[in-house]
Amino acid sequence: MTFVQRNFLPLSLTLLLVAAPRTGQGQPESKKSEPTWVGTWAASQQIPEPQNSLPSDDLRDGTVRQIFHLSIGGETLRVRLSNAFGTAPLHFTSVDIARPLSLSSPQIDPASNKVLTFSGNSDVIVPAGADYVSDPISYPVEALSSLDVTFHLDEPPAGETGHPGSRATSYYVHGNMVSAADLPKAKRVDHWYQVSGIDVTAAQNAAAIAVLGDSITDGHAATTNGNDRWTDVLAARLQGSAATRNVAVLNEGIGGNHLLTDGLGPNALARFDRDVIAQAGIRYVIVLEAINDLGDLTRLGDVSPQAHSEMVQRIIAAYEQIIARAHAHGIEAIGATILPDAGSTYYHPGPSNEADRQAVNGWIRAPGHFDAVIDFDKIMRDPQQPERLLPAYDSGDHLHPSPSGYHAMGEAVPLALFAQ
Repeated sequence: MTFVQRNFLPLSLTLLLVAAPRTGQGQPESKKSEPTWVGTWAASQQIPEPQNSLPSDDLRDGTVRQIFHLSIGGETLRVRLSNAFGTAPLHFTSVDIARPLSLSSPQIDPASNKVLTFSGNSDVIVPAGADYVSDPISYPVEALSSLDVTFHLDEPPAGETGHPGSRATSYYVHGNMVSAADLPKAKRVDHWYQVSGIDVTAAQNAAAIAVLGDSITDGHAATTNGNDRWTDVLAARLQGSAATRNVAVLNEGIGGNHLLTDGLGPNALARFDRDVIAQAGIRYVIVLEAINDLGDLTRLGDVSPQAHSEMVQRIIAAYEQIIARAHAHGIEAIGATILPDAGSTYYHPGPSNEADRQAVNGWIRAPGHFDAVIDFDKIMRDPQQPERLLPAYDSGDHLHPSPSGYHAMGEAVPLALFAQ
């Protein structure tokens, strides 16, 4: 594990200036009573691939019930609906929240069911390309608990918005069943749709970590309904210390995501504003991106040494863009080294790809770039073959960690980075 703190006084001053308003000192009276909103759960939105989309007929007069695992708790919450990739306004006729009875069942505790409102109304029309935040509702939730969000649509969206890599089961039926205690005839699918975040009111020193990543952050090979991605492990560890108990973790990973080009979902630079800057209470971003850029360079054949060099330089330039944009908003940028992938059955990386990975990791580790470094490469590599994942941490495809590997990643993050 490596922790490198960026020694740059202006950033420290910026962070102090950003944090100061949380105390309420020097603010108008109207501001002092405002709650501190912090994201407790989020998922990056994209256009679901055809095989991951819900059939339009199933969403015509359709109810969708989904379960989300929270990081920090709070007394009041609000839910973010998303029509980010829709091409027409989307009418949610009703949206309810409840406590699920199981992580792998559509059953809820009916006594916990509450109706969400939007400007006082129980329905809302979300414009194309927009997200929409519900009215605050008094609804105490515990840290590391789960929340059920159920919505009804009268007509299917003109262009679905969702998060295919949920690693959680969702349920959908015909009819308006948002408050039903059970959906016994529901169809099941392991994807999320049209919900992008949940915020809670929290202590004034509360903050959120956004994790910008690809499938290794999204949790490919994690356990469905198991909440054992490395970000889940980190969220649980943060709850174990009084110094970090008010720090939330927002998993903004997209499987197949790239830094530089659109793959599955928009490229990391294109989605940075929505997935990082726009999140409530954001104070940190962890960046674990670029394995797909490096691998895709030669997936279909060899390229010239110049092409390898140019790819490395473009990746570094993208990191510099992320750091600059984070700092402009008082957000600490934490770099995570890229995991080894030799033997990958998808990318088939060779010595040149490994040299590219080492060059990028060397830049990440170098002082004066990121504010801090989490050296996942050091934790996850096989000491005997450092270009490969340690077998105990390998899911079997030599690219994605297993649940044991994700646990090791979550344990490797220094909590001192986020001590309040």
